[in-house]
Order: sequence, then C-alpha cells, then structure tokens
Amino acid sequence: MPTFMHEGIAFNYYDTGCDYTGLPFVFQHGLGGDIHQPTGIYTPGEGVRLVSLDCRAHGASRPLGEVAKLSISGFTDDLVALLDYLGIQQAVVGGISMGAAVALNCAVRYPDHVSALVLSRPAWFDQPGPPNLAVYDLIARLIRESGPEDGLKAFMQTNAYRNVLAASGDAANSLVGQFLHPRAVETVAKLERIPHDSPVNSISEIRAIRVPALVMSTRMDPIHPYAFGVALAEAIPGAIFKELTPKSVSKERHAVDAHTAIDAFLREGLARPTPAQNHRDKPYRPA
Repeated sequence: MPTFMHEGIAFNYYDTGCDYTGLPFVFQHGLGGDIHQPTGIYTPGEGVRLVSLDCRAHGASRPLGEVAKLSISGFTDDLVALLDYLGIQQAVVGGISMGAAVALNCAVRYPDHVSALVLSRPAWFDQPGPPNLAVYDLIARLIRESGPEDGLKAFMQTNAYRNVLAASGDAANSLVGQFLHPRAVETVAKLERIPHDSPVNSISEIRAIRVPALVMSTRMDPIHPYAFGVALAEAIPGAIFKELTPKSVSKERHAVDAHTAIDAFLREGLARPTPAQNHRDKPYRPA
C-alpha cells in the first residue's frame, strides 16, 4: 500500500478505482480497525474511486505521533491532509463506527470537502463518552495493568464482556480483537481517548448539514445502538436510512446489505433533490 508523510507519520492508505478518476468515495474504518474493514465491505464499481486511510495508531500508519492528536477531529485533519495530497477537492466521505464519527466531523468542520455522507453503524451521536462505549475504558485499563494476554483472560471473566457476548457474538469478538492487536500496548491510548471524544459539539451542527446522506444501522449490536442510527438519520435533513442485517446473524448478508445500499446511494442517491430542495414534507420512515 502507498504511504504519505504528514506530521512525522507515514500514513498507510488505499486508493483505487477507475485509474484514480471518477467519483471519490472516502470510506474510513472503526476503532481498532484498518483499511481492510471498509475495503472488505465496499468494492468500487465503474465510475467510483475508493480511498481509505489507516488512522493514527491504527493499521500500518507509523509511528504513533502525538497522543494529544488521537481524537476524532485529529483523525479528520489527517484525512483532509490526505485529500489535499491526492488533489481531491471534494468527496463522498463515509465510515464505519469511529469512521462514521470522522465523516460527520468532516462534514461539520470541512463542508467544502464533502459532497455527501455515508455513515455506517454510528457509535456516537452528539455527546462524548456515550455509555455504549464505556467498555473501552475497561479494556484499556486491563491492557495497561496486565498486558494484552493476561488482560484478555481477565476481561473474559467480567460482566461487561458477558453482557456484550449475550447481545452480539460479533461485537464481543471485536472487543477481544483489541487485546489481540499486535500494537495493543503501543496504541492503547486510542482506546482511552477516542470513546470520550465526540464527532460534533451539538445536535444543531448535525441539523445544519446540507449534503445528501446515507445512514445504516443494525439491531443486536450494543456497541452501535440501532437508535443512534435512527436519530442521526432524523437529524440530518433529507437523510436516507437503511437497516442492515446484524453481523451476528450473518456477516455475509451484512456485507452484501451494506455494499448494495452504498452502491445505490453513490449511483442513484446523488441524483435526487438535495436537502435544501427537500423541505421534509414527507415523514421520516426507516427503509
């Protein structure tokens, strides 16, 4: 994968599709993930240029850099730096979980760079440190105090882990993956800082967004509450909402659902009236 240098960090990124022409679609990973997460869900077809970036403290982007910049706004700044580096003036910006928070932050802080939004399984709404992300404090503490191996053993004996496992085996496996990451100790600060951040300062910033948006959410996922996706779609004027098959039911169907919704949005959704033209005269109804 290619890299670009920014603030002393060699950022790993992915850029392909249509010989680097076509509609730019930037799709970002979740907390603890890397570029393989979004690129494993969406394969660009004709006319789409897919770009994805390993955030600081994630994937193959090294070194760690300043801990103070492990934040949603910091990740957004890095993403905009990549767009500038690639000569992309405006793109459809999207992400999964933390990546959705970065995309939302980008739409608020860098609106001229964003032509549309794709927000999958949002874990934040408009407040920092939501209860659904409290488990990351426990994971970070166990990694620091006991190391990844012993920390994982201790974590699997906690009620926090058992509760998530009972609701979603996939979500539980994702939390276990934080301990198994080869850079778990080096990058543990991301688990301490990111969940206590917020993509926006207030719901009014979300309501002020004036670009087409696709919001996707699933049930059976305690880390990414279904209600967050519904609320986010209601707050963004004219947003489209799609319910995806839960990953705990079928990862394959989840991926197909997400790919189908994104592809339709990129190819057909942008042709519909913009939110400024759509006066919300029809009530919001989840698809």
